[in-house]
Amino acid sequence: MSLIIKGGTIVTADRTYQADVYCEDGVIKQIGENLDTPQGAEVVDASGQYVMPGGIDPHTHMELPFMGTVASEDFFSGTSAAAAGGTTMIIDFVIPSPQQSLLEAYDTWRGWAEKAATDYSFHVAVTWWDDSVSKDMGTLVKERGVNSFKHFMAYKGAIMADDEVLVNSFTRARELGAIATVHAENGELVFTLQKELFEKGITGPEGHPLSRPAEVEGEAANRAIRIAQVLDVPLYIVHNSAKDALQEIMRARGEGQRVYGEVLAGHLLIDDSVYRHPDFEFAAAHVMSPPFRPKEHQKALWQGLQAGHLQTTATDHCCFCAPQKAAGKDDFRKIPNGTGGVEDRMGVLWHHGVNSGKLTMNEFVAVTSANAAKIFNIYPRKGAILEGADADIIVWDPAKKRTISAKTHHQNVDFNIFEGMEVKGANTVTISQGKIVYKDGKLLTEKGAGRYIDRPPFASYYDALKIKRASEEPTPVNRKSGKTEAA
Repeated sequence: MSLIIKGGTIVTADRTYQADVYCEDGVIKQIGENLDTPQGAEVVDASGQYVMPGGIDPHTHMELPFMGTVASEDFFSGTSAAAAGGTTMIIDFVIPSPQQSLLEAYDTWRGWAEKAATDYSFHVAVTWWDDSVSKDMGTLVKERGVNSFKHFMAYKGAIMADDEVLVNSFTRARELGAIATVHAENGELVFTLQKELFEKGITGPEGHPLSRPAEVEGEAANRAIRIAQVLDVPLYIVHNSAKDALQEIMRARGEGQRVYGEVLAGHLLIDDSVYRHPDFEFAAAHVMSPPFRPKEHQKALWQGLQAGHLQTTATDHCCFCAPQKAAGKDDFRKIPNGTGGVEDRMGVLWHHGVNSGKLTMNEFVAVTSANAAKIFNIYPRKGAILEGADADIIVWDPAKKRTISAKTHHQNVDFNIFEGMEVKGANTVTISQGKIVYKDGKLLTEKGAGRYIDRPPFASYYDALKIKRASEEPTPVNRKSGKTEAA
């Protein structure tokens, strides 16, 4: 199967230029001006539009079992909704229960994901520790294409990783050439504050942000960063919502530490007033962790994204409908945590980022696609428009307007956190593996067409790290003579 995109302006993370793009068998075969159209090739007219790499959402949770229920979005509906919004790949999360084999959980998630419409990969969470976890991590890296391991520093009594787990898992990740990732919230503090607030009679959704103040995020981010610093392992901090966490990332990066930060589209645009809305369903629909913050945090997060201190944008797409959220009607601690957004991330970031002048078009591509591909070691297969790269491409009309609404979105959830927002700039065509999966408002995805994408370990960085650590090993001291062995 072949396809050619004619007449568009290619926009990547580092270049903007006029050229046609010819794709065959799911791969970009040729890029150039005024390419001839091969016989039988499907033609996409991109005149007056931009041709960009498909988005990569590095943080989603499709059909996740969580807090006594299961997320309403499955891998087919979720990747289809993503395609409708210009995202052509997700990196989801395998989350083993405590004492569950990592490999067993991985196989379960791989089974669920077989219905995916576009390409996907997995981070794997480490929720407990013993020798079997260490062994499973090795198998996942060496045989299953996993190069990132997630650690929840929150959710005490469920999947929280304490410092002992962090130290053991970070050390093993370093040995394997994998990157450690964390959900940074101090779980002990959250647990204590939740209990205190509930006992004071604060039972509604307004209790959720009160129990998770910005300080608990900043403390956890700092702790994870310092552990990673001592152990010499790269660290990726997901969904930074507070300037407190951002400041810790800025400090660490300024000191030369390899730390990466992710920000959610929702945290850039929505403030904590949503939790004080008089309607329970509205307020509960916004319950996620970390919560939406006061407006000064949004300003800081935009600045962090502009300055390059935050490198990626995501959604933490984890949908629960009103009847599921109602489980916490009388106790905010029981409201399933999660919101949607995988369909709208690209549109809202273009409108509020590029149209406002906060981001250039090239920076938009970087934070929605290329940087995630680089950090998780799938660049330039993904996140680029280059000959030999996967033909995951979007055609973007900067003049196209649309109003976001749960009534018209493709996400399998009854609420949209961006409800009523009008955005200017949207994809008119989405191409996955060289096939059109969305065009002019019509979804054309196929169940099971998505592929699992292996992500190899970071050999070159870790080989250099081994040399560095070896050169810094202290020289043993002869306790009898008081001299070093070398002397």
